[in-house]
Amino acid sequence: MENEPILTAAMIREAAERIRPLARRTPVMTSNSVDERAGVSLFLKCENFQRGGAFKIRGASNMILSLTPDEVRRGVVAFSSGNHAQGVAIAAKYVGAAATIVMPEDAPKSKMDPTRALGARIVTYDRLRDDREVIAARVMAETGGVLVPPYDHPLIMAGQGTAALELLEEVPDLDALIVCVGGGGMASGCSTIAKAMRPGIRVFGVEPELGNDVWLSFRKGERVSIPPPETIADGLRTLSPGKLTFPILKKNLESVLLVSENQIRAAVRFLMERVKIVAEPSGAVGVAAAMFGKLPTGIRRAGVIISGGNIDPDFLKTLYRETTLLN
Repeated sequence: MENEPILTAAMIREAAERIRPLARRTPVMTSNSVDERAGVSLFLKCENFQRGGAFKIRGASNMILSLTPDEVRRGVVAFSSGNHAQGVAIAAKYVGAAATIVMPEDAPKSKMDPTRALGARIVTYDRLRDDREVIAARVMAETGGVLVPPYDHPLIMAGQGTAALELLEEVPDLDALIVCVGGGGMASGCSTIAKAMRPGIRVFGVEPELGNDVWLSFRKGERVSIPPPETIADGLRTLSPGKLTFPILKKNLESVLLVSENQIRAAVRFLMERVKIVAEPSGAVGVAAAMFGKLPTGIRRAGVIISGGNIDPDFLKTLYRETTLLN
């Protein structure tokens, strides 16, 4: 039907069953140090412990495990800065499909090398000059492969939403959910299932100040595009929210919170030193928002999706050279 929603809680629950062979049920961690710094009880859904080091395996496997035998034979094509690439490569290898991934030439080695090791063919591009979707379309025309987009597809969003499904099954009495926002796939899926399981929950998206396309889109009420952002949160360097994700974000998110590059660095280091978990910059933005007082008052218990932990060794060098750990 024309008014039927493109994403439902039922689709997310179906995805949870479908992806069991590939996606792990990741732990939910707490830390007194983080809670004291944030002034809020935080429940960290640690997708940094996921297969491929990030939540992206959830959406990629949900879509690839839904392919027909003919589509599997044709192979898959994706574009990604890294985490989606690994998720697609893992799922494609599992079903026996060839995978071609279009990746920016400056993607972190911590993301590019494992993708190649999984058997995927990588086609690189210059993110400042080239259009990755055009390149992917060219590859699809050459190979006949099926596109597995990073966020703008109902099966991808449904798969990503299983992270919040697991979180709320384990910690049902949350006041708020905090999710990083790039293209909006995870935020769409997680907010949809969270609102279904706990209608009064408040959901917040978080993105870097230097990559504020969703924040700008919320202010204007329509999708806004920005130039390629220079944020250290490489997984959040989208130019605009997705066509399919944006209406869901507008409906479900109370607001979009912004964090600075220094705040992101501080959160990555705080998590590493005080909680002993490795979160990549994109994965740490939600904790940064809580640590630096971005949440509105009245929130006592909040779930935070740590979206990934594929951190580049070169970034760690600059982290300790440029960041002062907060007291």
